[in-house]
Amino acid sequence: MDDDRCTQGLRSEKAGKWGEDVATDHLTAQGYAILERNWRMGHLELDIVARKGATIAFVEVKTRQSLDADPVAAVNKRKRARIITAADVYLRRYSLPFEYRFDIITVTGTPQSHIVEHIPDAFMPGLKRIR
Repeated sequence: MDDDRCTQGLRSEKAGKWGEDVATDHLTAQGYAILERNWRMGHLELDIVARKGATIAFVEVKTRQSLDADPVAAVNKRKRARIITAADVYLRRYSLPFEYRFDIITVTGTPQSHIVEHIPDAFMPGLKRIR
C-alpha cells in the first residue's frame, strides 16, 4: 500500500473514532447510559449500544468531513442487515428484557466545527417471510 493510501486510512480511522466520541458525548448529554462501544462478536460489530429508560438503542455512527456527503446513505440495506444481525446476537447473549430500536447518529464537519444529527428509529428490522 502506498503512503498516501495508508495515511488516508489512518485519518479515516481517527475520524471514525472522533465521530464515535462525539456521538457518545451527545447520547450521554441526552440521558443515555452507554452500555458498549465497538462491541464485536466474530465479524459482527455494533458502534454504540446505549440505554435510556426501558429502551436499548443500537446506534450506528457515520462521520463525514464534507457537508456535501450524505452519511445516512452509507447505512444501506446490507449494512442495516448486519447491524440487525449483530443486535439480535447481542440481545440473545445478554437476555436483555428491554424494548430496542436502531438509531443513526451522523457527525459532519471537523473537531472545530461540526453538526451532530441523531435519528432515533432510523430503520426497523425486516419481517421474516412465512412460507
